[in-house]
Amino acid sequence: MKLSVVTLFPEMFSALTDWGISGRAVKQGLVVLNYYNPREYAKDKHRSVDDKPFGGGPGMLMKTEPLIAAIQAAKHGLKGGEGSSRVVYLSPQGRPIQHDDIVDLATRQSMVLVCGRYQGIDNRVIESEIDEEVSIGDFVLSGGELAAMALIDAMIRFQPGVLGDEDSVQQDSFTNGLLHCPEYTRPQEYNGREVPQVLLSGDHAAIETWRVKESLGATWIKRPDLIEKNKLDREQLELLEQFINEYQAHY
Repeated sequence: MKLSVVTLFPEMFSALTDWGISGRAVKQGLVVLNYYNPREYAKDKHRSVDDKPFGGGPGMLMKTEPLIAAIQAAKHGLKGGEGSSRVVYLSPQGRPIQHDDIVDLATRQSMVLVCGRYQGIDNRVIESEIDEEVSIGDFVLSGGELAAMALIDAMIRFQPGVLGDEDSVQQDSFTNGLLHCPEYTRPQEYNGREVPQVLLSGDHAAIETWRVKESLGATWIKRPDLIEKNKLDREQLELLEQFINEYQAHY
């Protein structure tokens, strides 16, 4: 996957490229990141990239000309040239991204990500250059960089060869529409709390059944809206009922 990021602060992305799974993927060439700073395309002597909005009001907007120039350079920089890769603008006004959207985006060979700053960008840039607007949640950040990093990190997990265990991504929360089940590691007992005995039994069928039930239970407790969205089969409904009865008896 090749990604071109239009940003005033490319150095922020070192948090993504220098550490962890995402950093390893970049170092191995499984994901290629290039940056295009609108400031490098500003033509005035101060290389300014912001200006006051017409009509007045608080804040500043990113200037149109250097931003469009940076976007077009980013498109040309990707294999196939301009027009071959979609341009995605990280914006609180965009379509909220969900798990299925990440899976779809992760299949793309290339993409341009535009990170806004200040009060936003000129609407004419959106009309002429942006193919999609996406949001990571109903809240406002100081800029699109953190949102872009979150999106990139999520997409990287689906790239072949990135995870040591290819099955890991299939067990993540939301993969099947539910939250992941609780997990445990050593020590077996900590401050009076013990690992559930079924996980120590060696009975793989019983462990799998327990994990499905606990996944359903965690979703019922923390994200009941996901339970309502999912069409649970008969076995899942029975396991959820068992969990609810046990939970209510305990609490």
